[in-house]
Amino acid sequence: MTNESSTPETVDEVTSDESPVAATSSTDLQDAETQGFREDYARIRDAVGSVIVGQHRVINSVLTAMFCGGNVLLEGVPGLGKTELVKSLARVLDLDFRRIQFTPDLMPADIIGTNIMNTDESGRYQFEFRRGPIFTQLLLADEINRASPKTQSALLETMQEGTVTVGGEVSVLEQPFFVLATQNPIEQEGTYPLPEAQLDRFMFKVVVGGLNREELNEVVSRTILKRPIELPVVLDGSAILRIRKTLDKVVVADPLRDYAVRLVLATHADNEEAPEGIRQFVRWGASPRAAQALIKAGRVRALAEGRAHVAFEDIDHFATEVLQHRVLLNYDGQAEDVDVAALVADCVASLANTA
Repeated sequence: MTNESSTPETVDEVTSDESPVAATSSTDLQDAETQGFREDYARIRDAVGSVIVGQHRVINSVLTAMFCGGNVLLEGVPGLGKTELVKSLARVLDLDFRRIQFTPDLMPADIIGTNIMNTDESGRYQFEFRRGPIFTQLLLADEINRASPKTQSALLETMQEGTVTVGGEVSVLEQPFFVLATQNPIEQEGTYPLPEAQLDRFMFKVVVGGLNREELNEVVSRTILKRPIELPVVLDGSAILRIRKTLDKVVVADPLRDYAVRLVLATHADNEEAPEGIRQFVRWGASPRAAQALIKAGRVRALAEGRAHVAFEDIDHFATEVLQHRVLLNYDGQAEDVDVAALVADCVASLANTA
């Protein structure tokens, strides 16, 4: 599988091919591959940026996760362009796109499909599987936290393994496959918190912030003038799968791998390198998937910067997006409304002098 979460479940397994011997053999990454990825990345970023005003970090984060094969949770108030961002990506990457509007009455069968009774040419009854909207390449799960936990759980297998099981029959989804979900952090009436198991299957949680005066003027101007923007097709699904093989060649030295592991462990209250805020306010730290995600995201950023090796700043760059939804606050942290992103920043700062 090429899905992000289909990688090995332990940090040791995911990084076992990064030994000094393996790192030496990974240097066969050609300059043409590095330059080609850098140019494609810039073209996609600029194309999406021509539609989405501002939100440069959001665009970079979503692109990074998608090249890694990861799922993304977009959190922000309505009207910031989250849905339009996903639609623009589908056009630029030439991916099959489906949207599901999550509501409290949505059922799992509405997502994955169901078996229906049908008759063949001879009049005999037989079951026929009607595929649901999950059979696509880019799935927008809009307002995912409005569906019940039972319905949310219909996405767990798909996000983890890229498969759908109905009636004992396993169907493999076409790759690449991504889930980009949105949720509103303010309006909580009629919503269901995402379970920890599902949150962990999102490679990134990206907080979509507001716009400044200049950016908002540009949005209003475009809306009034209604100027159509033609988006070019930069890559397709097969090109994305080839890029993942290129990313595997980006060198991750042993100290970088160990740094990613230490950063994840620093989010655990009982770890000796955990900062004071983590010890005081955190009930549960990030999972091994976080270490995998840090390394994968670091590879994309390094290659986008024109480097064939990961640096410490590449690991740090997306630490907030990787860790903030995987760190669970204790009662004191929830009562004081502690900012998890600030705790993650403390972890990065505490390890900066020892890297």
